[in-house]
Amino acid sequence: MFMELVLFSLMLTIIATSVAAQPKPGCQSHCGNITIPYPFGTGSAADCYINESFFIRCDTGFDPPRAFLNATDIQVLHISVDGYLRIQYLVGYDCYNSSGTSAYFSTGFTLEKFFISHTRNKFTAIGCDTYAYVEGFSGRTYSTGCVSFCYDETDVVNGSCFGIGCCQTVIPKGVTDYDVSFGSYWNHSKVLSFNPCSYGFAVEDGAYNFSLSHFLDPNFGKKKFPIILDWTIGNESCREARMNPQNYACKGNTTCIDPENGSGYLCKCVNGFQGNPYLSYGCQGNDLT
Repeated sequence: MFMELVLFSLMLTIIATSVAAQPKPGCQSHCGNITIPYPFGTGSAADCYINESFFIRCDTGFDPPRAFLNATDIQVLHISVDGYLRIQYLVGYDCYNSSGTSAYFSTGFTLEKFFISHTRNKFTAIGCDTYAYVEGFSGRTYSTGCVSFCYDETDVVNGSCFGIGCCQTVIPKGVTDYDVSFGSYWNHSKVLSFNPCSYGFAVEDGAYNFSLSHFLDPNFGKKKFPIILDWTIGNESCREARMNPQNYACKGNTTCIDPENGSGYLCKCVNGFQGNPYLSYGCQGNDLT
């Protein structure tokens, strides 16, 4: 009986997820392996997405095709109608050899409508002669960072990210951009044999596991890590949006939610209904309950 209940609950979850991930009728539903639910959309028909910010560029030059956020180089890995999407982005680095700086790359991006989740991401820096900071100036000006030191590779503990070889810090609320910069006290000269580079990147909390082997991995600077972005509809609060019913995005059997991160609002099916709250007749009663 217990196993039947577990399987039934799993089936409901799968059905609810599938129903919610609906495109607008007549619009392309996938880009490669990525499902594209409305208010996002792809293809040439402008009415398949709610506005330009929610356009997904489907690049068929890859096999399978890859989804990108609008006209940017930001690859989309997952879109949820619950108000977030998962992207992946580059690692920044600051590398040295016996002559001094050998390579430097400052990573980051600027978005207009999407907020870097302050609860589901961490800014991460690794290195034994490393101070890295992240800052932004679009919408909200901020600057933060962390410091990581060690003098011997035996000091480093795999999986530990508390300042000895690896450090992490939170990204502030309401941030739509970030830019990573680095500094080094001794140009890595004291740790060059096992740690020639500093690395910095924003990453979904729990998606990165630190390892000493990353210090000498020649491909680590080419990696991309997942980042969670929060999205909302418009810039109005729920109360303000309801006053303009012609443009109000929440359809039948829905409720409006003021988000924790950023301006605008979100829509959600009311209890007992499931589906895509941004589509007409998108929230349907659950006949299985």
